[in-house]
Amino acid sequence: MSSPATFTPPPGARAYSLRTARGEFAVVDAPVAAGVEPRGVVLLVPGFTGSKEDFNPLHVPLAGRGYRTVAVDGRGQFESDGPADDESAYAQRELARDVLAQAAALGEPVHLLGHSLGGQISRAAALLDHAPFRSLTLMASGPARISDSQRERVKLLRDALGVMTMAEVWEAMRALDAPEEAAGAVVDPGGGPDGREDLRRRWLATKPAQLIATGRQLCAEPDRVAELAAVPMPFHVLSGALDDTWPLPLLDGMATRLRARRTVVEGAEHSPNTDRPRETARALADFWDTVDRG
Repeated sequence: MSSPATFTPPPGARAYSLRTARGEFAVVDAPVAAGVEPRGVVLLVPGFTGSKEDFNPLHVPLAGRGYRTVAVDGRGQFESDGPADDESAYAQRELARDVLAQAAALGEPVHLLGHSLGGQISRAAALLDHAPFRSLTLMASGPARISDSQRERVKLLRDALGVMTMAEVWEAMRALDAPEEAAGAVVDPGGGPDGREDLRRRWLATKPAQLIATGRQLCAEPDRVAELAAVPMPFHVLSGALDDTWPLPLLDGMATRLRARRTVVEGAEHSPNTDRPRETARALADFWDTVDRG
Protein backbone atom coordinates (compact mmCIF):
# COMPACT_ATOMS: atom_id res chain seq x y z
CA MET A 1 0.00 0.00 0.00
CA SER A 2 1.08 3.52 -0.73
CA SER A 3 -0.03 6.64 1.10
CA PRO A 4 -0.79 9.16 -1.67
CA ALA A 5 -0.10 12.81 -0.95
CA THR A 6 -3.52 13.64 -2.38
CA PHE A 7 -6.56 11.77 -3.63
CA THR A 8 -7.25 14.53 -6.17
CA PRO A 9 -6.27 13.57 -9.74
CA PRO A 10 -3.44 15.73 -11.13
CA PRO A 11 -4.20 18.51 -13.62
CA GLY A 12 -5.36 17.15 -16.95
CA ALA A 13 -6.19 13.69 -15.60
CA ARG A 14 -9.73 12.35 -15.71
CA ALA A 15 -11.45 10.03 -13.23
CA TYR A 16 -14.15 7.81 -14.71
CA SER A 17 -15.44 4.23 -14.95
CA LEU A 18 -13.70 2.16 -17.61
CA ARG A 19 -16.18 -0.20 -19.25
CA THR A 20 -14.79 -3.66 -19.98
CA ALA A 21 -16.08 -7.10 -20.87
CA ARG A 22 -15.85 -7.95 -17.16
CA GLY A 23 -17.61 -4.90 -15.77
CA GLU A 24 -16.67 -1.33 -14.92
CA PHE A 25 -13.51 -0.30 -13.10
CA ALA A 26 -12.73 3.11 -11.61
CA VAL A 27 -9.66 4.68 -13.22
CA VAL A 28 -7.58 7.84 -13.27
CA ASP A 29 -6.55 8.44 -16.88
CA ALA A 30 -3.80 11.00 -17.58
CA PRO A 31 -3.06 11.96 -21.21
CA VAL A 32 0.29 12.72 -22.75
CA ALA A 33 1.43 16.28 -22.06
CA ALA A 34 0.63 18.89 -24.69
CA GLY A 35 3.28 19.15 -27.38
CA VAL A 36 4.90 15.83 -26.45
CA GLU A 37 5.04 12.97 -28.92
CA PRO A 38 2.93 10.02 -27.64
CA ARG A 39 5.05 6.97 -26.91
CA GLY A 40 2.60 4.52 -25.39
CA VAL A 41 -0.10 3.66 -22.86
CA VAL A 42 0.58 2.32 -19.37
CA LEU A 43 -1.82 0.34 -17.16
CA LEU A 44 -1.03 0.73 -13.43
CA VAL A 45 -2.27 -1.94 -10.98
CA PRO A 46 -2.17 -1.09 -7.24
CA GLY A 47 -1.23 -3.24 -4.27
CA PHE A 48 -2.82 -4.65 -1.14
CA THR A 49 -5.10 -2.14 0.67
CA GLY A 50 -4.19 0.39 -2.05
CA SER A 51 -5.97 2.10 -4.92
CA LYS A 52 -5.46 3.99 -8.18
CA GLU A 53 -4.59 7.13 -6.19
CA ASP A 54 -1.28 5.54 -5.17
CA PHE A 55 -0.01 6.39 -8.65
CA ASN A 56 -1.09 10.06 -8.64
CA PRO A 57 2.51 11.32 -8.25
CA LEU A 58 3.62 9.45 -11.40
CA HIS A 59 1.08 10.82 -13.88
CA VAL A 60 2.57 14.25 -14.58
CA PRO A 61 6.23 13.22 -15.00
CA LEU A 62 5.26 10.27 -17.21
CA ALA A 63 2.96 12.48 -19.29
CA GLY A 64 5.98 14.69 -19.91
CA ARG A 65 7.85 11.68 -21.28
CA GLY A 66 5.06 10.82 -23.72
CA TYR A 67 3.17 8.16 -21.78
CA ARG A 68 -0.57 8.08 -21.17
CA THR A 69 -1.09 6.48 -17.76
CA VAL A 70 -4.24 4.71 -16.62
CA ALA A 71 -4.36 3.74 -12.94
CA VAL A 72 -7.12 1.35 -11.93
CA ASP A 73 -8.97 0.23 -8.83
CA GLY A 74 -9.19 -3.55 -9.02
CA ARG A 75 -12.37 -5.46 -8.35
CA GLY A 76 -13.52 -4.63 -4.81
CA GLN A 77 -10.88 -1.93 -4.31
CA PHE A 78 -12.05 1.55 -3.30
CA GLU A 79 -14.29 2.83 -6.13
CA SER A 80 -14.55 -0.39 -8.18
CA ASP A 81 -17.48 -2.55 -7.13
CA GLY A 82 -17.29 -6.16 -6.06
CA PRO A 83 -19.02 -8.58 -3.69
CA ALA A 84 -18.49 -7.93 0.00
CA ASP A 85 -18.57 -11.55 1.14
CA ASP A 86 -17.73 -13.80 -1.83
CA GLU A 87 -14.01 -14.52 -1.64
CA SER A 88 -14.10 -16.64 -4.82
CA ALA A 89 -14.68 -13.46 -6.84
CA TYR A 90 -11.17 -12.37 -5.81
CA ALA A 91 -9.28 -15.50 -6.77
CA GLN A 92 -6.02 -14.51 -8.44
CA ARG A 93 -7.12 -15.91 -11.80
CA GLU A 94 -10.28 -13.78 -11.69
CA LEU A 95 -8.30 -10.64 -10.88
CA ALA A 96 -5.83 -11.48 -13.66
CA ARG A 97 -8.68 -11.82 -16.14
CA ASP A 98 -9.87 -8.39 -15.01
CA VAL A 99 -6.47 -6.95 -15.93
CA LEU A 100 -6.69 -8.54 -19.38
CA ALA A 101 -10.14 -7.01 -19.84
CA GLN A 102 -8.87 -3.59 -18.76
CA ALA A 103 -6.02 -3.77 -21.26
CA ALA A 104 -8.44 -4.80 -24.01
CA ALA A 105 -10.73 -1.88 -23.18
CA LEU A 106 -7.85 0.55 -23.66
CA GLY A 107 -7.66 -0.66 -27.24
CA GLU A 108 -3.96 -1.23 -27.79
CA PRO A 109 -1.04 -3.16 -26.29
CA VAL A 110 -0.05 -1.49 -23.02
CA HIS A 111 2.96 -1.37 -20.77
CA LEU A 112 1.78 -3.16 -17.62
CA LEU A 113 2.99 -2.17 -14.15
CA GLY A 114 1.95 -3.84 -10.92
CA HIS A 115 2.86 -2.65 -7.44
CA SER A 116 3.30 -5.26 -4.68
CA LEU A 117 0.17 -7.48 -4.79
CA GLY A 118 -0.62 -5.80 -8.11
CA GLY A 119 2.65 -7.17 -9.47
CA GLN A 120 1.65 -10.74 -8.70
CA ILE A 121 -1.78 -10.19 -10.26
CA SER A 122 -0.10 -8.64 -13.31
CA ARG A 123 2.27 -11.61 -13.52
CA ALA A 124 -0.74 -13.95 -13.50
CA ALA A 125 -2.34 -11.92 -16.31
CA ALA A 126 0.80 -12.12 -18.45
CA LEU A 127 0.95 -15.88 -17.88
CA LEU A 128 -2.65 -16.21 -19.08
CA ASP A 129 -2.05 -14.09 -22.20
CA HIS A 130 0.94 -11.82 -22.82
CA ALA A 131 -0.32 -10.47 -26.17
CA PRO A 132 -2.01 -7.34 -24.72
CA PHE A 133 1.23 -6.22 -23.05
CA ARG A 134 4.32 -4.53 -24.46
CA SER A 135 6.25 -5.02 -21.23
CA LEU A 136 5.80 -5.93 -17.57
CA THR A 137 7.21 -3.94 -14.65
CA LEU A 138 7.13 -5.54 -11.20
CA MET A 139 7.43 -2.71 -8.68
CA ALA A 140 8.25 -3.78 -5.11
CA SER A 141 6.73 -7.15 -5.97
CA GLY A 142 8.58 -10.36 -5.29
CA PRO A 143 8.88 -13.88 -6.66
CA ALA A 144 6.69 -15.70 -4.12
CA ARG A 145 5.03 -15.16 -0.74
CA ILE A 146 5.73 -12.14 1.45
CA SER A 147 8.20 -12.11 4.34
CA ASP A 148 7.49 -13.74 7.70
CA SER A 149 6.90 -10.41 9.46
CA GLN A 150 4.48 -9.24 6.80
CA ARG A 151 2.65 -12.58 6.79
CA GLU A 152 2.04 -12.14 10.51
CA ARG A 153 0.61 -8.66 9.94
CA VAL A 154 -1.65 -9.83 7.14
CA LYS A 155 -2.85 -12.78 9.26
CA LEU A 156 -3.78 -10.40 12.08
CA LEU A 157 -5.76 -8.29 9.62
CA ARG A 158 -7.53 -11.31 8.12
CA ASP A 159 -8.44 -12.59 11.59
CA ALA A 160 -9.83 -9.18 12.55
CA LEU A 161 -11.90 -8.92 9.38
CA GLY A 162 -13.45 -12.29 10.18
CA VAL A 163 -15.08 -10.96 13.36
CA MET A 164 -15.22 -7.16 12.99
CA THR A 165 -16.66 -4.65 10.55
CA MET A 166 -14.40 -2.54 8.36
CA ALA A 167 -15.20 0.49 10.54
CA GLU A 168 -14.34 -1.41 13.70
CA VAL A 169 -11.06 -2.62 12.23
CA TRP A 170 -10.17 0.93 11.19
CA GLU A 171 -10.83 2.25 14.70
CA ALA A 172 -8.78 -0.57 16.21
CA MET A 173 -5.88 0.26 13.91
CA ARG A 174 -6.21 3.96 14.74
CA ALA A 175 -5.94 3.06 18.41
CA LEU A 176 -2.52 1.65 17.58
CA ASP A 177 -1.75 5.01 15.91
CA ALA A 178 -0.38 3.24 12.82
CA PRO A 179 -3.37 2.16 10.72
CA GLU A 180 -1.48 1.55 7.51
CA GLU A 181 1.28 -0.42 9.25
CA ALA A 182 -1.27 -2.53 11.10
CA ALA A 183 -2.83 -3.37 7.75
CA GLY A 184 0.44 -4.84 6.56
CA ALA A 185 1.54 -1.75 4.68
CA VAL A 186 4.82 0.10 4.51
CA VAL A 187 3.88 3.77 4.31
CA ASP A 188 4.36 7.17 5.84
CA PRO A 189 1.24 7.69 7.99
CA GLY A 190 1.60 11.45 7.76
CA GLY A 191 -0.30 13.82 5.52
CA GLY A 192 -2.52 15.63 7.98
CA PRO A 193 -6.18 15.14 8.92
CA ASP A 194 -7.49 15.47 5.36
CA GLY A 195 -5.16 12.75 4.13
CA ARG A 196 -6.17 10.51 7.03
CA GLU A 197 -9.86 10.98 6.18
CA ASP A 198 -9.20 10.02 2.56
CA LEU A 199 -7.42 6.87 3.73
CA ARG A 200 -10.37 6.05 5.99
CA ARG A 201 -12.82 6.59 3.14
CA ARG A 202 -10.79 4.27 0.91
CA TRP A 203 -10.57 1.65 3.64
CA LEU A 204 -14.34 1.65 4.27
CA ALA A 205 -15.10 1.41 0.54
CA THR A 206 -12.83 -1.61 -0.01
CA LYS A 207 -14.65 -4.94 0.20
CA PRO A 208 -13.58 -7.14 3.14
CA ALA A 209 -13.69 -10.30 1.00
CA GLN A 210 -11.16 -8.69 -1.35
CA LEU A 211 -8.75 -8.04 1.52
CA ILE A 212 -9.19 -11.52 3.03
CA ALA A 213 -8.75 -13.31 -0.32
CA THR A 214 -5.81 -11.27 -1.56
CA GLY A 215 -4.16 -11.33 1.86
CA ARG A 216 -4.30 -15.12 1.71
CA GLN A 217 -2.73 -14.99 -1.77
CA LEU A 218 0.16 -12.85 -0.53
CA CYS A 219 0.86 -15.35 2.24
CA ALA A 220 0.82 -18.41 -0.03
CA GLU A 221 1.94 -17.26 -3.50
CA PRO A 222 4.25 -19.83 -5.12
CA ASP A 223 7.39 -18.96 -7.03
CA ARG A 224 6.33 -18.60 -10.69
CA VAL A 225 9.44 -16.85 -11.97
CA ALA A 226 10.50 -19.74 -14.20
CA GLU A 227 7.08 -19.71 -15.87
CA LEU A 228 7.27 -15.97 -16.39
CA ALA A 229 10.82 -16.14 -17.76
CA ALA A 230 9.49 -18.29 -20.61
CA VAL A 231 7.11 -15.51 -21.71
CA PRO A 232 8.60 -13.52 -24.63
CA MET A 233 8.33 -9.97 -23.33
CA PRO A 234 10.61 -7.38 -21.69
CA PHE A 235 10.67 -7.26 -17.88
CA HIS A 236 11.63 -4.60 -15.37
CA VAL A 237 12.10 -5.18 -11.62
CA LEU A 238 12.00 -1.89 -9.71
CA SER A 239 12.10 -1.33 -5.97
CA GLY A 240 13.20 1.03 -3.27
CA ALA A 241 16.52 0.63 -1.52
CA LEU A 242 14.74 -0.87 1.52
CA ASP A 243 11.84 -3.32 1.49
CA ASP A 244 10.74 -5.61 4.31
CA THR A 245 7.92 -7.17 2.28
CA TRP A 246 10.32 -8.81 -0.19
CA PRO A 247 13.96 -8.24 0.82
CA LEU A 248 16.19 -6.85 -1.93
CA PRO A 249 18.23 -10.05 -2.46
CA LEU A 250 14.99 -11.80 -3.47
CA LEU A 251 14.19 -9.02 -5.94
CA ASP A 252 17.75 -9.04 -7.29
CA GLY A 253 17.58 -12.79 -7.82
CA MET A 254 14.20 -12.55 -9.52
CA ALA A 255 15.53 -9.94 -11.93
CA THR A 256 18.48 -12.18 -12.81
CA ARG A 257 16.20 -15.15 -13.45
CA LEU A 258 13.94 -13.02 -15.67
CA ARG A 259 16.89 -11.39 -17.45
CA ALA A 260 15.10 -8.19 -16.50
CA ARG A 261 16.20 -4.61 -16.19
CA ARG A 262 16.82 -3.92 -12.49
CA THR A 263 16.31 -0.52 -10.86
CA VAL A 264 16.82 0.38 -7.20
CA VAL A 265 15.44 3.81 -6.28
CA GLU A 266 17.57 5.34 -3.55
CA GLY A 267 15.68 6.94 -0.68
CA ALA A 268 12.58 4.84 -1.34
CA GLU A 269 11.13 1.87 0.52
CA HIS A 270 8.15 -0.33 -0.41
CA SER A 271 6.38 2.44 -2.35
CA PRO A 272 8.82 4.16 -4.74
CA ASN A 273 5.79 5.64 -6.51
CA THR A 274 5.11 7.90 -3.51
CA ASP A 275 8.52 7.92 -1.78
CA ARG A 276 10.50 9.12 -4.83
CA PRO A 277 8.01 9.67 -7.66
CA ARG A 278 10.20 11.68 -10.04
CA GLU A 279 13.13 9.29 -9.83
CA THR A 280 10.72 6.37 -10.20
CA ALA A 281 8.99 7.94 -13.22
CA ARG A 282 12.36 8.60 -14.85
CA ALA A 283 13.44 4.98 -14.43
CA LEU A 284 10.13 3.69 -15.76
CA ALA A 285 10.15 5.92 -18.83
CA ASP A 286 13.78 5.06 -19.56
CA PHE A 287 12.84 1.38 -19.58
CA TRP A 288 9.77 1.85 -21.77
CA ASP A 289 11.80 3.96 -24.19
CA THR A 290 14.19 1.05 -24.67
CA VAL A 291 11.25 -1.27 -25.33
CA ASP A 292 10.01 1.13 -28.00
CA ARG A 293 13.45 1.21 -29.62
CA GLY A 294 13.95 -2.52 -29.39
